[in-house]
Amino acid sequence: MNRKKKLNSILKKRAKKANAKLHVSAKPRYISKDERAKMDLGDAEA
Repeated sequence: MNRKKKLNSILKKRAKKANAKLHVSAKPRYISKDERAKMDLGDAEA
């Protein structure tokens, strides 16, 4: 791979990562079974 292509690919990769950080996912955060069980117990007590 020549130098120019290598540099361009590195810069493109960096730009892609920066762009991905700007767009936050609308998907809810994953909650494990254990955490869900703990939350249900807390709700039941209250």
